[in-house]
Amino acid sequence: MKRRSLLSYITAFCITLMLAVSCTPTSAPPSGSPTAASPASPASTSAPSATVRLGFSAWPGWFPWQVAQDEKIFAANKVIVDLKWFDGYLDSIKALTAGQLDANTQTLNDTISSVAAGSDQVIVLVNDNSTGNDQIIVREGINSIADLKGKRVAAEEGTVDHFLLLLGLQKAGLTAADIQFTPLETGAAAAAFASGKLDAVGVFAPFTTQALKRSGSKALFTSKDFPGAIPDHLVFSRKFIDVNPQAVQAMVNAWFATMDYVQANRDKAYEIMAKRAGVTVAEYKEYDAGTKIFTLEENLQAFADGKDMTSLSYAAQEISKFLVQSKLVAKAPDLSKIFDDRFVKAYAATQKQS
Repeated sequence: MKRRSLLSYITAFCITLMLAVSCTPTSAPPSGSPTAASPASPASTSAPSATVRLGFSAWPGWFPWQVAQDEKIFAANKVIVDLKWFDGYLDSIKALTAGQLDANTQTLNDTISSVAAGSDQVIVLVNDNSTGNDQIIVREGINSIADLKGKRVAAEEGTVDHFLLLLGLQKAGLTAADIQFTPLETGAAAAAFASGKLDAVGVFAPFTTQALKRSGSKALFTSKDFPGAIPDHLVFSRKFIDVNPQAVQAMVNAWFATMDYVQANRDKAYEIMAKRAGVTVAEYKEYDAGTKIFTLEENLQAFADGKDMTSLSYAAQEISKFLVQSKLVAKAPDLSKIFDDRFVKAYAATQKQS
């Protein structure tokens, strides 16, 4: 269950661009449907919209999409969804880049990296912020970030857990050159740490559970220590948005309807999400606690301009600079069109009317 990778997108993009399957949706919008400048209202047409090929992978903020499918919330919101599960998160990003998906669940870091590589992707919804589920876990005897100097540390290179590691090092006045960094796939990294082959590891839930099985291990710092640094989103290709804005609107509507369902039917929802995650309900609830699901109001606030990491535009600029400085991307991309808040705003307008 790889999650949240961003390195090697430039190479992957170049390859997939030549092999890409067109991401033009299977059906055009009905005559008279809204243009890209004016999306369909949440009370959309009675006819189903174009099929949305949506990719998702292992992360508490994205498991609710399984609830939407199982409880027929997509259908209730007049959208046909081909929900595709990816064991490897990087594979889902490659699929979106290649046009094999219309939408994907991605972090801000990864979307910026994809855009830097030439992919035209747009964030339309904030699912959540990581508030503790991404962790730098260390062995017994390491009690400060400074103690990581010279130590063997692993993470999946280019993931947000790698990004979190670099943020922590930077905060302590260290750089990647101060540690012995080993790039490993997240599951392999957790296993290597648990078996005593590493001094520290950067992983996300549920792999945190595996890493913490090592006697004396603990989380040195987590995403909770860097608020707003790891937001997770619903991301569409711009081509799909331009042709099928009503389907995008229906997806945003379905997300908020799913949140309402989860609130009203917690036991059933947790059962569905835990099954998809391959963990017990009790374990899932622990992971859920480290993820801040965004409300409608928090979505609106996130899309607004601001001067700290709670503002997506500000966070994107800071993350973009960091990725360039860390040589995770060659050049900062144009971020002026990466966010589209009209679908969230349209949904909010209907809520005021009701």
